[in-house]
Parts: sequence; structure tokens; C-alpha cells
Amino acid sequence: MLIAQNHLQFILEVAIMIHVGVLLFFNVITIPLSMVLFLSLLLTALLALVFGVDTICLFLPFLSHHEFTHPFGPLAVFGWVTLAASASLLSEVDIKSSSIKAISYILFFVIAIAGGLMHRSFLLLWFLGWIIGTIIMSKSFKRTSQITPKRVIAVLIAAIGSFGVLEILSRIFNKAVLSPLLRISRIEDNAMPSLSMVVHNTTFWGHVQGSCYWGANCLGGSDGYVSLPMNLINFFTLPFPLFFGVLVTKKDVIDYMLPGIFGIAFDFGYGSLMLFMGWCLLVMFTGFYILRKYRTTRKNGSRRYLGREALLIGALTAFICQTLIGLFLFNRTINGAAMITYMLLSALVMAHIVNVKTRV
Repeated sequence: MLIAQNHLQFILEVAIMIHVGVLLFFNVITIPLSMVLFLSLLLTALLALVFGVDTICLFLPFLSHHEFTHPFGPLAVFGWVTLAASASLLSEVDIKSSSIKAISYILFFVIAIAGGLMHRSFLLLWFLGWIIGTIIMSKSFKRTSQITPKRVIAVLIAAIGSFGVLEILSRIFNKAVLSPLLRISRIEDNAMPSLSMVVHNTTFWGHVQGSCYWGANCLGGSDGYVSLPMNLINFFTLPFPLFFGVLVTKKDVIDYMLPGIFGIAFDFGYGSLMLFMGWCLLVMFTGFYILRKYRTTRKNGSRRYLGREALLIGALTAFICQTLIGLFLFNRTINGAAMITYMLLSALVMAHIVNVKTRV
């Protein structure tokens, strides 16, 4: 059926279209390092501006904030790591990049502060991206890793200090949304009931019919706990169950309180979870394999794939980060609008394989 009959089918159809589209795009244009450098700088600066304005709206009366860190947080990791990788590749070919590195450091802290004020979970994603990106770049460029015990301790101290500052700010400005302790208390109060519901009702291809919020109208799978953005579903006028308005709190039982492994398992079954995790491993394995091919080509004196190498380092880093945070900490990181970002990052990794097989 070309017209999706449920959430899972719609997700698969959109994922296939995104992967095919990115694959075709990759193989009809040239991707020089200069273009990758410019676009990654533009993307990172734009997201820094968006996150900054959104955070300012959090403190101003009569202005609503939009929480852009959820859908665009992984894109920020992608943009910044790609920018850092591009600067490192310039150094590899004896082109000075000190000014670009300075700009990347400034953008790093701007995004960390703005995104961290909006969501504490974003700080985990952001610093995890820095760690994974640094490790991948140190292996790709055969240099000593910048991650040392002192820097790790400094990051941990900074993270703990940031949480303390956020708690103080939440008390001063009477903004409960800033409080890390409130988030922890909510999880303590609601995580166990949510986990109990998932564990006792999940089946191989969904969940026990009637066990979800919809009661007698429960489909036993694809009931909307894990889905693409509601606006996209409404645009195609698809008759799927949706949590909207005040019903969002019912979706938060899984989306906000549990890791993605439980959300995917409950809505699509253990079988779908295993297939999804298999795909994640395939994307990561493919990314590292192609990255090794690019590195070998560069070491042989060719500059043909420098732009693609920087792009792959950024996409692979962001994909790994979003996978780890989404699957094992917060389902929301790979749900809704963030799912579109996740599909795009996956496609940006897998699109390299055709080029590598035919040209490298």
C-alpha cells in the first residue's frame, strides 16, 4: 500500500523517501571542503541564534518559547562537529584555520549555554557530541586526543555547576521549567508506573489491545506514542490516533518519562525494536567503514573526498549521540520532529556508501 495505514508504515515510508532523496542528491553534486565549511558554519551560527532567541523568550513575559533544542539539538551537534572537522582537514592540507577554530569555540559555548538553559537533557547531548566527535577526529587525523582526565573532570565540574546555577535561577525568577530537581522528581514519581505499564503489556509486534490510553479504541500497536510530527500527519490528512492539546500529557507517560527502547517496544513491539537497533548498528558500522576509506584516500595524497569526510564525521557523531540519548535516556530525543532529524542524519551517513563503492 502506498498510502500508510498506521504510524509505523508512515514512518517507514518517510524514512525511505529521505534516504533515497539524500542518496540521489549526494551523487549529482560535487561536495568540496569549502562548501561544507561554509554551510556548517552557517548552520551552527543559525542554530546558535535560534536557541539564543528561544532562551531569551523563556525569561520575557508575554512571549512564548518553542523548545527548538528537541528537534534541532542533534543538528547543532552535526553542524558544530562538521565545522570542527572541516577546520582540522584544512590544517591537514597545510591551510591555516586558527580563525575558524576560534569561531567554533565561541559557537560551542553559546549553544551550550542557550541550549542548556532551555533543556538540561540538551547538555548531555551536546557534551556527548563533543566527546564522540573529538574521539573520531583524533582517530581520523592520527593525533593525540584532546580528551584528557583533567578536561573530563573539568567538564563534570562545569556540568554539576551548571545544574546548580539553573536551580538557583529557577528560584530567583520563579521559573520551575529551569529546575533540574523538578525534572528528577517528576521522573521519580512517574517513571515506575510508566515502566510497569510497558513491561507488562508489550508484545512482539505491539502491545496488549486496550492497554494504552485509547482504551477500547486501542489498536494494539502504532497508537501514536512514537510518531512523526503531528503537523506532517495532519498535512496528509491521515486518520491516525494523535495526542494533541491536553492529551500530550498522556503521551508523556512514555515520551517524557522513559527511554526510547521502551517507547518503541510498547508502540511497535519487541520485534520492531530489535530491527531498529540492528539498523542503528548498521549505520554506525557503515559510517566507520567509509570513514576509514576516506582516510586512506587522503593519506594517499588525494583531496577529492575532504568535504565528504568532514560531512561524514559530523553526521556520524550526531547520529551516535541521538541514538544513545534517545534509546537509553529520553524517548523524546528521537520522537516527533526530532525523528525527522534522526532520519536525515541516518541518510547523511548511508548516502556515502554508493559513492565509496563506485569511486574510491
